[in-house]
Amino acid sequence: MTWIWGATLAAGILLSISPWVWPHRPKVPAAVTGGLGALLEGAGLARVAPSSVVAVAGLCALLATAIAWLIIPVVVLALVAGVAAAFAPFGFLRARRTRRRRARRGLWPDVCDLLIASVRAGMSLPDAVAALADSAPAPLRPAFAAFARDIAASGHFDSAAVRLKQNLGDPVADRIVETLRMARQVGGTELTAVLRALSASVRADAALRAEVEARQSWVRGAAVLGVTAPWVILGLLALRPEGARAYGSAEGVVLIVIGAVVSVVAYRIMIRLGRLPEPRRWFA
Repeated sequence: MTWIWGATLAAGILLSISPWVWPHRPKVPAAVTGGLGALLEGAGLARVAPSSVVAVAGLCALLATAIAWLIIPVVVLALVAGVAAAFAPFGFLRARRTRRRRARRGLWPDVCDLLIASVRAGMSLPDAVAALADSAPAPLRPAFAAFARDIAASGHFDSAAVRLKQNLGDPVADRIVETLRMARQVGGTELTAVLRALSASVRADAALRAEVEARQSWVRGAAVLGVTAPWVILGLLALRPEGARAYGSAEGVVLIVIGAVVSVVAYRIMIRLGRLPEPRRWFA
């Protein structure tokens, strides 16, 4: 009986001091602090949890490893296939973000022109932005429709604008929204002039990027071909029993590991040489 009272007393003391020993720390959203959250926002998948992407990457790695092992019973090749498959979801998200930004790059000048027309017509900033749910280009309308619902429910422009930036996930959209927020907070008569200058800048940047990307597209194609071709040949050779035994030996393992490292380094160098610097989301 004595030990029961002692355990109860110890539990009570522990619960009493727990707020100071283990203080509550609010969880910081991954979309704010994590690069994966920012990648999901840029890809238009802000509602997807970063942990889900990590889980999908692990599942892809397991499936690729199992399939490679069933086809080619070489441990190191199965592991290389698993590692490559683990990075496939992240590559898909980056490609989706790039395509999304490229498709939207030519739409932002139209958005600026619509905002200028609405402001010059005497509409308030919240109404002008909410009206884009009907007049903006089709790919952008869902985000502005969500803004219209937020502003109708809360009436708070700043919080609705922050959520609009998260839904759009684009550097140009960040600049436009921050310009509108500043105009809303401090007022002024230069909003139309600023939006007109921003529209001209975005148009010039989109035209220049389209020309340069068209000329440098061969670099990416050459990088993909140069990386995949040796591994396709290696896989065909390893399908033969003598090839599987050779690549399963110590010398074969060293050769495959060195080849994987060289392939990754060469691919990254080629992609960096042919990649234009993307504008960063300074106002995210």
